[in-house]
Amino acid sequence: MGFSIQQLVAVGVFLLAIFVGVPLLINATGRWDFYFTLTSVALLAIASAGVWLTFYIGRINIGQGAFALIGAYVSAILVVKSGLSFWISLPAAGLFAGLIAVLIGLPILRLRGVYFAMITLVLTQVVTLTALALPITNGAKGISNIPLPSGVSIFGIPLIPDFGAMENTKLAFYLTACILMVVTYAALYRLVNSRLGHLCRSMQQNEELASSIGVNIAYIRVVIFAISSFFGGIGGAMFGSIAQSVYPSTFVVADSVNFMLNCFLGGLGYVFGPILGTLVLYFGWDLLFELGKYQMLVYSMILIAVIRFLPNGLLSIRFGKGNNK
Repeated sequence: MGFSIQQLVAVGVFLLAIFVGVPLLINATGRWDFYFTLTSVALLAIASAGVWLTFYIGRINIGQGAFALIGAYVSAILVVKSGLSFWISLPAAGLFAGLIAVLIGLPILRLRGVYFAMITLVLTQVVTLTALALPITNGAKGISNIPLPSGVSIFGIPLIPDFGAMENTKLAFYLTACILMVVTYAALYRLVNSRLGHLCRSMQQNEELASSIGVNIAYIRVVIFAISSFFGGIGGAMFGSIAQSVYPSTFVVADSVNFMLNCFLGGLGYVFGPILGTLVLYFGWDLLFELGKYQMLVYSMILIAVIRFLPNGLLSIRFGKGNNK
């Protein structure tokens, strides 16, 4: 599916804003801490993209924090204990998370949606307890002193600078996270508008009807769940590299719930909904911090109001009914 002129303009403005506008604004104001904040938003949006994808096949995924934690640990173990480059460990972390998702998904994706959601709800806690128990993860001590990403060169031509040699790595991590986010959502948009995406949409509407016309529902569910978890693993691996450490509490059940809320808030009917949802939820929570003990109350009331009056998310204000734009 091609882009309209309006969509191309919107994408161009968005890319200019994150890759040119934000760095210029931060350099002008000297608020270097915003690099870390926006980097976090980009990585959370990547993990939320995976949750959105499982919604696309009619399944509620409340376990993305588990795969983010798996990705963070796999990358840390490969970098610290095996001496591999972070840039090799990054896709490896995503692939391992995807493999675990296949092993988990084969039995539980045959269950009805509500049972699948209930099982995913405990996944993050299961992975946390596993990280506490395994010697390779160092238990509660976690893995610290993770080296910064090294440089990458081809035929002597530097492609990626050595982060460890930089005076300030905030900009480098910000640009890396934004590039990953753009690639993730470009791939997500392409998937949704591919033949596989059309099959997923038919499953979302009526699984029995889709099955009757020859759609292998069980196979597609597992594939989509694996891709979803791959995104979670990538996001978690980047978080670990930025923090230069990973602990069993790096991602908790609340993070899994927030990944889901990002999708609801932005709009389940829009591919780019999780980006807006993540941005609003992240900054909205910080703004409500000034309310003190009433923070959670007001936060909950706002979420309920949005779900009640904007069931298709914030993007529906601009586009109307969700249609995977």
